[in-house]
Amino acid sequence: MNSNNLLDFVKLRNSHEPEFIQAVEEVALSVLPALEKHPDLRKLKILERTTEPERLISFRVSWLDDKGEVHINRGYRVQMNSAIGPYKGGLRFHPTVNQSVLKFLAFEQIFKNALTGVPMGGGKGGSDFDPKGKSENEIMKFCQAFMSELSRHIGHRLDVPAGDIGVGGREIGYMFGAYKKIKNEFTGVFTGKGIGWGGSLIRPEATGYGLIYFAENMLQTKGQSMKDKICLVSGSGNVAQYAIEKIIQLGGKAVTASDSNGYVYDEAGFTTEKLAFLMDLKNNRRGRIKEYADAFAGVKYFETKATDHNPLWSIPAHCAFPCATQNELNEKDANNLVKNKVLLVGEGANMPTTPEGINVLIDNGIMYAPGKASNAGGVATSGLEMTQNFMGTNWTREEVDAKLHAIMKNIHETCLAAAKEYGKPGNYMHGANIAGFLKVARAMQAQGVI
Repeated sequence: MNSNNLLDFVKLRNSHEPEFIQAVEEVALSVLPALEKHPDLRKLKILERTTEPERLISFRVSWLDDKGEVHINRGYRVQMNSAIGPYKGGLRFHPTVNQSVLKFLAFEQIFKNALTGVPMGGGKGGSDFDPKGKSENEIMKFCQAFMSELSRHIGHRLDVPAGDIGVGGREIGYMFGAYKKIKNEFTGVFTGKGIGWGGSLIRPEATGYGLIYFAENMLQTKGQSMKDKICLVSGSGNVAQYAIEKIIQLGGKAVTASDSNGYVYDEAGFTTEKLAFLMDLKNNRRGRIKEYADAFAGVKYFETKATDHNPLWSIPAHCAFPCATQNELNEKDANNLVKNKVLLVGEGANMPTTPEGINVLIDNGIMYAPGKASNAGGVATSGLEMTQNFMGTNWTREEVDAKLHAIMKNIHETCLAAAKEYGKPGNYMHGANIAGFLKVARAMQAQGVI
């Protein structure tokens, strides 16, 4: 089966799932040279098998709000592939959550987790529940109702969820508490837990830090560093916040952040004090990004309107880090980055660049790091948290950060080596897809047709 036949096969079986088809298409086209070199993997239909979840769980979540009104949401867990370890991937609470979105995320997670070198399979889950505007009690009640079903499908050697959009430390705490009550055991079934009850230092920072560590490795191949680089960052959640923090620490200048309403342009750049304000605004007060512009002189706020491009990506800069959501950077945005001579684009979110946008970046010689490589620091540190839970110990902040730094450097080298070996030198997208796929493929081959 060639890539066209595979895509026809996937489209026929998943015709109503555009995000999932997009994710499969990117990987399928990338790994074709590897399949040609290894016909045994093609014969075993390894790629076709990775596009079909090992298990897809959908369930009803009924809960009562503070007024006693009944609400019904959908809950999901996609257990995509367990060839190299327990299913591992976050839970997302957002109105846009559906089967297609979670399957694409779980599919990406297979190869991202493989790249980390930590033994973890790929999974993802969540619900169309929206935490925004809900009281603490309502969020707790929903999390408990959600876990009353999900608890029967997860376990510390089976499937270990984490956080994602809409699921932070608060939600992890409520779900872990519910799981512990239901199962009557204290195990490391979640990552992203609080430091005092099984969590790991550096885990909250890991995705953002890892993204910038990866970008620093990319720049070093050109004899450069993050120092004095002007950086565009989208989003204002966990990944964006800690990406900005690491940019500041490495001497760069982050000048943007955004949310679903609009974005801010701070030409002077974020400082430690300004970032602290943003973190408090988003993490504690649950405010809007406009309040950041209102608080500091010289900061401009732009409302995001429904157009065919995002003006945030039109601002002159050296580096761009999309850290908000999927398909936020399109072909027009990529052309604007090219026009402004951006050096690199590193994905902090999952699949934030459209296929057309990716082609523009690569065709114009811009270094492009796909999320499965550049944002793998989060799940890598989740793996380190799992290891600490198994060992019954806690590593220091310095120990975890050093391991994260080493993992991101190794992923960078792995991507470049695979890209070179399979005729795509310097292409991080092909390198990441091929290296991740081959690791999973060999494990599947060894374990038989199951």
